[in-house]
Amino acid sequence: MTDPIADFLTRIRNAYLAGKKVVEIPSSKMKEALTKILCEKGYILSYKVVEGTPYNTIKIALKYHPETKMPAIKKIERISTPGLRQYTDVESMPRVLNGLGIAIISTSKGLVTDKEAKELGVGGEIICYVY
Repeated sequence: MTDPIADFLTRIRNAYLAGKKVVEIPSSKMKEALTKILCEKGYILSYKVVEGTPYNTIKIALKYHPETKMPAIKKIERISTPGLRQYTDVESMPRVLNGLGIAIISTSKGLVTDKEAKELGVGGEIICYVY
């Protein structure tokens, strides 16, 4: 697999499209940080890192609207790819859906959202957009 982050995002997207309640994804520090941000911002219900013999996995409980059963994530899109890295500075920080969505940025301070990166005054690599 050449892009594990794209695989992570695709597994979440496919689980939502299939109407699954839980999705399991092979774990890494970057994927755990992405999952933590998605949980803090309310795009997923909860997550748990499960220790395994060959490798650890992340179990993610997906979030749906209680009445309409619509997924909490309308679109989750990879921006910076291994073949074409996308970077931004503080002044040209992207706004996703005019501030309704989030952009996840990899900075020197760790993985943060676009709003947190502006507050910290740092730029970085744009990992993905979520809305």
